[in-house]
Amino acid sequence: MSKRLIHRLAGFARGGWLVLALAGFGSAAAADDAQLAQQRAKFMLVWETAQHAPDDAWRKLAAGLESYPLYPYLELASLQRRLTQLEPAPVRAFLDAWPDSVLAQNLRDTYLLELARRRDWKNFLAFYDTAPRSKELQCDALIARAATGDTPDFARDVQPLWLSKSALPSACDEVFAAARAQHKLGAELVWQRIELAANAANADLVGSLAAMLDDAQQRAAAERIAQALREPAPTLDQAAAWPDGPRARDAVAYALERLARRDSEGAQTRWSKLAAHFHFDAAQRDRVLHALALYPAASYAPGALTLLQALPASAADDATREWRVRTAIATQDWKAALDALEHMSDAQQADARWRYLRARVLVKLGRKDEATPIFGAIAQEANFHGFLAADWLDQPYVICSTPLDEPAATGAAARAQPGLVRAFEFFALDRLREARHEWDFTLAQLEPRERRLAAAAATAHGWYDRAVYALNQGDDLHLYELRFPLARRAQIERDAHGAGIDPAWAYAIIRAESAWTTDAKSGADAWGLMQLLPGTARQLAKVEKVAFSGANDLFDADLNIRLGTRYLANMALRYDGSPWLASAAYNAGADPVARWVNARDALEPDFFIETIPYKETREYVARVLAFSVIYDWRLHGDAQSLASRLPRIGQAYAPPAADAPRKPVVCPAPRATVAAAPTPSAPAGTPAPSTAK
Repeated sequence: MSKRLIHRLAGFARGGWLVLALAGFGSAAAADDAQLAQQRAKFMLVWETAQHAPDDAWRKLAAGLESYPLYPYLELASLQRRLTQLEPAPVRAFLDAWPDSVLAQNLRDTYLLELARRRDWKNFLAFYDTAPRSKELQCDALIARAATGDTPDFARDVQPLWLSKSALPSACDEVFAAARAQHKLGAELVWQRIELAANAANADLVGSLAAMLDDAQQRAAAERIAQALREPAPTLDQAAAWPDGPRARDAVAYALERLARRDSEGAQTRWSKLAAHFHFDAAQRDRVLHALALYPAASYAPGALTLLQALPASAADDATREWRVRTAIATQDWKAALDALEHMSDAQQADARWRYLRARVLVKLGRKDEATPIFGAIAQEANFHGFLAADWLDQPYVICSTPLDEPAATGAAARAQPGLVRAFEFFALDRLREARHEWDFTLAQLEPRERRLAAAAATAHGWYDRAVYALNQGDDLHLYELRFPLARRAQIERDAHGAGIDPAWAYAIIRAESAWTTDAKSGADAWGLMQLLPGTARQLAKVEKVAFSGANDLFDADLNIRLGTRYLANMALRYDGSPWLASAAYNAGADPVARWVNARDALEPDFFIETIPYKETREYVARVLAFSVIYDWRLHGDAQSLASRLPRIGQAYAPPAADAPRKPVVCPAPRATVAAAPTPSAPAGTPAPSTAK
């Protein structure tokens, strides 16, 4: 049994957790801790048998587990193991026994795929529901209908699938082949999908669609578009020899867009040569001009601001308007910055970021009287720019925290939810993937108030990420105790102080990196709460003299926090202790930050942050700093000013002492409990960890 699982089971046994979890949500409340521990250990062994044994041996072994919440997973495992030989009767019996559950959903979907493999279309339709979870099942259902004499309606059933900008499963090929045979999938629709795929830069799909065009000239035109997406520079060098035509112009426009991303000068040079050769329509020309103006700005190339200012209104969008502001700020051209801000869309001008920057630019232009009311309005918001605005006015921070209606959270208002019982039980067993499946399925069926109660129960279990993802809009945003948990407080304070960093900053990094998901893993191979690379962790473990056997060790929260706080401290040392620069490097890496500092080190920190070229890092730094304020308030009841966390580049920074002066946090008007004002909330989900460390 893993150290992480032992820790979790011990935590469940303490403090009456089992009583709250199971009494609040359903079955097995009468089982004492010893019996439950025996059931858990036995279940794992029987589950393994059900998954791999060639017969029903698991049934005898499962005696005594009938009341255990995860018992149906034994039957499910046995059925799925025998899927290729499975007849409809036992599947139907299981679906009837566990209706409206994720277990039934999983078995139905896998059995449908097996029936499609057998081409048993009659039984397929008998098990098929009207809310499939995959395009593959949708296409299988269309094949099944056609095979049983119910011809699908092309416009309603087939065309929406066809007009997809991404590749579709092979099951759909048969559907489209039938549509072509019926002359319903002609060149016009093929070109519509080519355009969708080209706009998504999916060169492979464009190439495969080109083969469906019977006309040789059209096929060659489509192949040119695929080539333009794959090899834009060579394509543009050949384009001068092409005859002018709408498809040729499309290929040139796509190639210029692609090339501008990595070689804006080369794209501009080729555009100058080709602009007179082809008679581009307004949409094509705007697409090219947009790319030629936008991508140089992302690298702050000379002349980028001029290109953005000269961009026709028809070619501008929110992205070009944002970069027009950033390029003006980067050169400290405050008049140009204000002009750029005034050209933003109404939606942009309503955003706290751009309102704050407008006020800051007005201060730079000596128009402080105009800036003050803008700061005052933003200072009512509990976000990065709201906290900065409050600092400008030397006002308290406004954070309105609402407690959940506690009696409702623990009392009769929590109706039985077997899916949550199973989710909590899987969590106790450290089977987080299965736990999340049960949670997500169940949460989607709950009313907003019930979802808040479920999130509170998950937090009490120590399953902190559930509340972070479930409570993400409306009045739920004021449930700060759930959304910003003080988990592992003794350890985080100890490790942070030991590394010489602010515990509130360490908390903020965890919250931003993994949202408290202990088994988070990014596509860049970063692991655990603080998203560490295994190689980095191994080096840190040697210095810290702690055992490290491999990447899976980073799912141990204790080890991850110890190594992560040390790594964060090492990163801060590179930047005179500066938490905001270290946060940028933690996300993007030290080399990009070095380039940005070399280019714009004279900018004040709030302006510098807005000029960070990487959107993810720009938003990450602002998020971490705002979370630092919130966690400082959660830890102390007030908060160190955000401005003090933003030393200028080259200025030394030291983390605040426990008794350092902090700003008061207020809520101007009392709020009712959240439970009294239900609001919709997005379903829980798994995190998208940030860039690897």
